[in-house]
Amino acid sequence: MTLHADHIGSLLRPPELLEARAAHDRGDLGDEALERAEDDAIIAALEVQRGAGLQIFSDGEYRRSWFAGGLPSVIDGLVDNDEAISLQWEGAGSSAATKVTTEVKLGTSRAARRLSTTGRIAEKEVAFLREHSPGPFKATMTGALHFVRDWYRPGATDAYPDTTSMIDHIVEMMAEEVAQLSQEGISYMQLDSLLYVIPAPAAMLSDEGLSREAILDAMIDADNAVLAPARAAGITTALHMCRGNNRSSWIAAGDSYESTAEQAFSRLEVDRLLLEYDTERAGGFAPLRFVHDSTTVVLGLISSKFPELESRDGLLARIEQATEFVPIERLGLIPQCGFASTAPGNLITWDDQRRKLELVVSVADEVWGRS
Repeated sequence: MTLHADHIGSLLRPPELLEARAAHDRGDLGDEALERAEDDAIIAALEVQRGAGLQIFSDGEYRRSWFAGGLPSVIDGLVDNDEAISLQWEGAGSSAATKVTTEVKLGTSRAARRLSTTGRIAEKEVAFLREHSPGPFKATMTGALHFVRDWYRPGATDAYPDTTSMIDHIVEMMAEEVAQLSQEGISYMQLDSLLYVIPAPAAMLSDEGLSREAILDAMIDADNAVLAPARAAGITTALHMCRGNNRSSWIAAGDSYESTAEQAFSRLEVDRLLLEYDTERAGGFAPLRFVHDSTTVVLGLISSKFPELESRDGLLARIEQATEFVPIERLGLIPQCGFASTAPGNLITWDDQRRKLELVVSVADEVWGRS
């Protein structure tokens, strides 16, 4: 798929959908009524994307509470864990103040027995898009090791004697879903696999004495295996990396791509890399020298976190800078992340979101033309 203007997938939820989900959580709204609210919101989101001039569509991830909500919603065998994961968030939404660091403790689950699925991960999402999308559409899932970080505890169950056994099982479940989606009309399969550039959570594997390089190899092998059925079916595959996205905040522990680029960029078997590049936190473009020459690099130069509209001239200049490492025909443009990786969304307006998407398309058309 030749596609120079792209977007990560999540969009701001309309207030009506947020209210419907809150009512459903309270027990005041039934499942069917919530699904109707989701359907209506997705139809509106598709029109937003069409109006901006995009040529690839998503459902805004409106049937999920957060970007990674697909697999956990259909997993059986988890129990609440006594521990909590502490994440350091920095940015506009991290607290009432601006640009301060806030520690957020998240409740976790662990596998108490061998995991199983109670249903499909994205079947309903894709079925609705197949009927209503005005053009080719993408499905999104999360990198497999994101869940291992949360669900594996040494000795918790004989079903998983080590992290490798859980990785293999989660990859098997996710790859089966990708195989089914590949027969159900998707044009584009995307993994949001953040641990390449958020190194602290990935350290859960270091308890077994694995080096950072071995952890990276495990992530690369897992993501390649999950996407393999889509590649075999000729479907466009993509992997997105960023440093966290929650209420216009980011995880402060992120680093540049340099420490992972030689391994990840050269070994990931994907058509497209969707890379955060909107601030200095991502570092420069030099790590792109390791990208395989069959891979398109889609530059996340436009922020989904803040309302200010980027300068067209500034975007053109940065695209030109990136051509030192990747030929222009293998570049594209994208917002650095979704607009609502968690349901409350980033601290921007619907009009801000529209203008950002339109800017992606108009700059891409200026640089690459409309294919």
